Amino acid sequence: MEALDQRLGLNLELVEHDIGFAALERVGSTFPDTLDAAIHAADAVILGPADTYAYPSPAEGGINPSSAMRTRYDLFANIRPAFTHPSVPSVAKEMDLVVVRENTEGFYADRNMAVGSGEFAPTPGVALAVRKITETGSLRIARVAFELAMERRRRVTMVHKANVLKVTDGLFTDCVKTVAAEFPEVELEERIVDAMAAWLVRAPERFDVVVTTNMFGDILSDEAAELAGGLGLAGSVNAGTDHAVAQAMHGSAPDIAGQGIANPVSLMRSAASLFQWLAAHKGVNQLSEAGTVLHAAVDAALADPDAHPVDLGGNAGTAEVGAAVARHILRD
Repeated sequence: MEALDQRLGLNLELVEHDIGFAALERVGSTFPDTLDAAIHAADAVILGPADTYAYPSPAEGGINPSSAMRTRYDLFANIRPAFTHPSVPSVAKEMDLVVVRENTEGFYADRNMAVGSGEFAPTPGVALAVRKITETGSLRIARVAFELAMERRRRVTMVHKANVLKVTDGLFTDCVKTVAAEFPEVELEERIVDAMAAWLVRAPERFDVVVTTNMFGDILSDEAAELAGGLGLAGSVNAGTDHAVAQAMHGSAPDIAGQGIANPVSLMRSAASLFQWLAAHKGVNQLSEAGTVLHAAVDAALADPDAHPVDLGGNAGTAEVGAAVARHILRD
């Protein structure tokens, strides 16, 4: 961020706030309410990975920051690109797709109910989960996908399980087809989710923009990222109408915490996409240029074997990868 600011004169003001265990220890919550005003005041947010699996219960202050932000700020679109890079070993030989995932509904129990949880146990030995699919949510995520496809190769793949989930996925597919009628220039195809998982392995180059519901999108985007070289490379933006949050696709990897070997590329890719979202919503071409420059600098660093992070078989630590990207930002 500092290198981009130096090169492009963006006048960035970078403000840091603690979340997770540091915030829990200081104020008794992993996601303090005081962050709300700071987030509303910011143009955008970059969210660091958090070890939410190890958090205490919400009653004890263990609030999932990612889930809280998605629901509080209605970040309904999770946009996850996956593409191969010539200098990075990958299972897929060729891939350039984007998974557009609905982000606030589905089976995710911590975000699909106004009060209470969508997952519950009515009697001992019985556990139930409610899947929430709405017309509003389905129409708006479909529109994001088709608008994105207009900027790419004009092909949308709708992924669902309507052969079994006839009511919920039936509503989702109907909504996607309704939006598709507004974009006659875009080709719409559909895949059953299990077949789509197989097609991603067999022929990932076939796909351009993939639109699907929350859980299916979560799983398929991780699969695509691994096929393209690994989760350490995969960027992700949670976007709404008024707010957007850059967030790495991967988790916090507590087993390597403090070793300085985590791959920072995913968060850098996420930040680059965040700049491009900001440019589109604020009409500032300089912000779009910042996203382009950051993506290009990451590409240039990945082309240098000495800057390859440990998870790609290299020897560069987190700070060394970051320094390499910063050098390319200032050099090019």
